[in-house]
Amino acid sequence: MSKELNEIKTLANKLTPEEQLDLIAYLTQRLQRCEIKRKPSRNIMEFIGIAPNLMGGMDAQEYVRRIRSGEPLEPESEEVQSRKEE
Repeated sequence: MSKELNEIKTLANKLTPEEQLDLIAYLTQRLQRCEIKRKPSRNIMEFIGIAPNLMGGMDAQEYVRRIRSGEPLEPESEEVQSRKEE
């Protein structure tokens, strides 16, 4: 939050309720005349291929476990294969 906004909030807290309503009305009217540009929403299809073979055929749960533990993300080892077979 900017320093100016913090100062304005501090000053607004010192206003009477009627003055605060006047301030809200002023800001509302001012904003209605402004064109607020929003960030364009992203299409999920834009992300296709962004990380191909990230898991390298690894089970999703195993992938998450390795990420969390800091283990290397190599393709499934014999240890992982043996755990799956159990």
